[in-house]
Amino acid sequence: MPFGECTVTLQGVAFQLGLPVDGEAVSGCLGEFEKYMEGGRPAWFHERFRMLPPDATEETVRIYTRAYIMMLLSTQLFGDKSANRVHIRWLPFVANLNDMGRYSWGSAALAWLYRCMCRVANRNVTNLAGPLQLLQSWIFWRFPSLRLSGFEVFSFPLASRYRLCFFNA
Repeated sequence: MPFGECTVTLQGVAFQLGLPVDGEAVSGCLGEFEKYMEGGRPAWFHERFRMLPPDATEETVRIYTRAYIMMLLSTQLFGDKSANRVHIRWLPFVANLNDMGRYSWGSAALAWLYRCMCRVANRNVTNLAGPLQLLQSWIFWRFPSLRLSGFEVFSFPLASRYRLCFFNA
């Protein structure tokens, strides 16, 4: 393209979403699956973690924090077409909240976006899943004629400008 790249890059992920792109890979196989089950079925986050109990201990707050982060990971960065499921694969990455910053969440989100875009290229697939906020923000940044009004206001990460565009309209 006359203006440069024509794909979302790792630098673009850091710029658009503000996610770390350096660090340990977000990958691996989930071992000991049974210890994450409740009564023979996966823990259901939406039912169990809907509201923090008023008498919550510090440990309970940590548990609810992990659940909230898992829901964010499953809906904002690594969403599937169901848009309402939390995949248990993220549990080991939120087991220790202090360690979450050591992972390269940006590269994992970019890999997931590429995977989802490859899947939607199949003629039988009709819906795109994945980190769509990243894709949309990148499109608006790279194709100025498609930008919403108010998108010119600079803020970091760039995707946070949607708040200005949509809530001031």
